[in-house]
Amino acid sequence: MSRRVLLPLVAFLFGVLVFGSAIVWWTGSRLPAGGSASSSIGGAFRLTAHDGRIVSEKDLAGSPSVVFFGYTHCPDVCPTALFEMTQVYAALGPDADRLKTYFVTIDPERDDQALLSLYLSSFDPRIVGLTGSPADVQTMVKAYRVYARKIDDKNGGYTMDHTALVYLMDKQGRFVSSLNLDRAPEETARLVRSYF
Repeated sequence: MSRRVLLPLVAFLFGVLVFGSAIVWWTGSRLPAGGSASSSIGGAFRLTAHDGRIVSEKDLAGSPSVVFFGYTHCPDVCPTALFEMTQVYAALGPDADRLKTYFVTIDPERDDQALLSLYLSSFDPRIVGLTGSPADVQTMVKAYRVYARKIDDKNGGYTMDHTALVYLMDKQGRFVSSLNLDRAPEETARLVRSYF
């Protein structure tokens, strides 16, 4: 094949690849309200909220929810996500009560109700901390396909290595997508509103 024919052909194929990738990205990142990206994330759980009430998967029904996993001794990712969710609540204004947010500990050995309550007092009061027995926490961790592992440190303590994804669930409690909290809070609030 001559160079004169080969170069335009390669350019055309490259353009098709780029265009196709853009279409896949566009449609995959903009699911219709009420749609579900994956039925393999989420499932039954039963944990205790930081205020003492029992929370299960049934509590996710009725309004969109944000679910993320972390721990109170987390040095950076968890407090940053909680601060960013606090900003999203502010951006939602009068609609803020229509969103539920759950911060699920992956460190139930240390994160009891009292510690979660104290920790979350620095953030929006609508954010609910969840804890429970190690077995009950593990049930939810597995249901949400979360990676969590204890890492011992040289001082006899430990940290937790964990998934930093923030899950957006629809009004039926089904996974929609991961939530990008790096964008402006107003933009995240607009996305959340599309699931009301």
